[in-house]
Amino acid sequence: MRPSGRPPLELRPLSIEVGYAKHAEGSAFIRLGDTHVLCTVSVEERVPPFLKGTGKGWVTAEYGMLPRSTHNRMDREAARGKQSGRTNEIQRLIGRSLRAVVDLEALGERQLRVDCDVIQADGGTRTAAITGSYVALHSALAKMVEAGVLAKLPLHDQVAAVSCGLYKGTPVLDLDYLEDSDAQADANFVLTAKGGIVEVQATAEESPYTQDELMALLDLARKGVEALILEQRRVLGL
Repeated sequence: MRPSGRPPLELRPLSIEVGYAKHAEGSAFIRLGDTHVLCTVSVEERVPPFLKGTGKGWVTAEYGMLPRSTHNRMDREAARGKQSGRTNEIQRLIGRSLRAVVDLEALGERQLRVDCDVIQADGGTRTAAITGSYVALHSALAKMVEAGVLAKLPLHDQVAAVSCGLYKGTPVLDLDYLEDSDAQADANFVLTAKGGIVEVQATAEESPYTQDELMALLDLARKGVEALILEQRRVLGL
């Protein structure tokens, strides 16, 4: 039995609120169980120096956890003077995941800056951030099309992410903190609506897992991402 009582194939309760932040060009507030993440998108009419004159745009992301998003207060990274390796890894992952479905040439020479702020953490913050960020990104791009800035949505797919793991020998979907801290293996899957794999991060916590077990986790992830993508589409009115 999972600590939450959920069946192996069940996601935590999910809600996504579009347009949560008044001033951002695109925003979404995602709740996945007790993990809550605010995702905002800012549009800048400039690109990094390495893209100037290429006609291509860029998507980049920043990620952070509020001091009391966890059980004990953590210092703000700005107060410490530098970001942790974990933070850098996660924000690069979010950026890669979104760029995988954006047509950067159709975007033109402008940059989309995605900010993901974890309000409350109970496992799966990076995967929730990716899922919520896509909604915020789509919302921002749709406004640009409506305003005549873009001729059409520069998107060629849809992306979402979910965690899976081996808990007491059983493959389970969408780990919360208690499961993640006691799992024999845990993995994060970033997948697209068309079935593409953007990234897989999988780690054994005790003994190595087998290829069959990894494929079982991938099968679970596909089912979970399918449900996440359906919810993304619903809240975006697609």
